[in-house]
Amino acid sequence: MSEEIKIAIVGLDTSHATAFPKLMQDPATPEDQKISGLRVTRCLRFETAFQNKEGLDKRQEYLESIGVTVTENFEESVADCDAIMIEINDPALHLEYFEKCAPLGKPIFLDKPFADSVENMCKIIDLAKKYNVRFFTSSSLRFDIDFVEGLEKNLPVEKGMTWGPAGIPPKGEAVIWYGCHTFEMIQRIMGCGAESVRGVKEGDNYLFRIKYADGRTGIVELGSAYSYGALIRTKENDGLFIKVTGRVPFYYMLMKEFVKFLHGEQPVALEDSVEVMALQEAALKSLQSGKAEPVFHL
Repeated sequence: MSEEIKIAIVGLDTSHATAFPKLMQDPATPEDQKISGLRVTRCLRFETAFQNKEGLDKRQEYLESIGVTVTENFEESVADCDAIMIEINDPALHLEYFEKCAPLGKPIFLDKPFADSVENMCKIIDLAKKYNVRFFTSSSLRFDIDFVEGLEKNLPVEKGMTWGPAGIPPKGEAVIWYGCHTFEMIQRIMGCGAESVRGVKEGDNYLFRIKYADGRTGIVELGSAYSYGALIRTKENDGLFIKVTGRVPFYYMLMKEFVKFLHGEQPVALEDSVEVMALQEAALKSLQSGKAEPVFHL
């Protein structure tokens, strides 16, 4: 790769498609929030249920003001790039566009959630193997500074709880679309090894209980309030409360990990990302069946 890494963004229906370039190349971005060495050069635009033409026009105007070419032609959008960010709010489209990007052999960041289903997640993994493509997928909450500093205390976790907003998607399932943030947090606390998920929904609130093979328990709560946090308990009933304040912007923390990825590191193990998606799908199935549902494992 060249000294300045050229990034192509695929998708414009999420605010991330403007938030990430802002950190890389907007002169108005504070110095302590700038991500150096990266530049978004092109972006692929198309409408989805998550953003109409007016919203896309506003985002395109901003991107063009900071030097990004916006196009509706896929081949043009990825021409001459060093890496790709798939920034599509609708998870049902992740497989389709990963399939377009994978043959290029460029490293890929696949924005949250992994996919709209475990089945399509597995197809994405197969494509990455077929074309030998490096990729990672993650919510920015996994790297929130308050959350990470809490985990660095290395408490022996017996029970973990996370909470966050459910969100209301214009299509698809809230548990998959926005719930991914809170499930990502519980997975980072508990690690892999979940066996089953049981969930209930009351009004706009969801509560999920996760059982692990080693006897530990995880709880995920999704509600209407926009706030994130976590609680860690040990066998000795010691506890650690983590309040996510955003004192360092989530997106900045995630982009720092993206830079590491572009230089050869793997910020999130595939096993961890698979577990997050598997937890989400088991949670959704439990809401539909009214019973505990098994968690998929590769």
